[in-house]
Amino acid sequence: MQYKRSSIQYIVLIIVLIFSFQSKAQTVTVPVTNWNASIPAITEAGNNYDGTYASPTNQASINVGLPALLGSVKVYVHYEANPTWNSALVLSAKRTSNGSTLCVGCSISGGTAYITVPLTAVELFRISTVLSVTSYTGINIQYQVSGVSVTIPAATYNSRIVFTVSN
Repeated sequence: MQYKRSSIQYIVLIIVLIFSFQSKAQTVTVPVTNWNASIPAITEAGNNYDGTYASPTNQASINVGLPALLGSVKVYVHYEANPTWNSALVLSAKRTSNGSTLCVGCSISGGTAYITVPLTAVELFRISTVLSVTSYTGINIQYQVSGVSVTIPAATYNSRIVFTVSN
């Protein structure tokens, strides 16, 4: 009986060690990119701004690494005022490319239409894997700001867009 219990303990220990070596945290990296929306001056009384301005389609390029044994992960996005932001301005983001990967059978989905970027994280897109270590590089993101109006006080407004990955 002692022999069976000892064998089972070793088997469980080996399984735990295998999973601990295979389980690495998923990562997301976004090189720092600043976008200054170019908003033309109003030259005539009674006019308003166009209201919506978009960044280049490759304003941000995201790299996502996934460990083995995760079937899929979600990439979330939210913003933080940095240091000030007017809540009448609406930030949006969308994915404009699939990036590249060496994983056969992996897929990336969602996020190809603008979604509003709130203060709390929302899903932008997801990546599905086939039980292998996977990385995607060069997933392009485009930003948009809307709600620009003469009724918003003239100032410089800044925000930081934050991406997180979770399964």
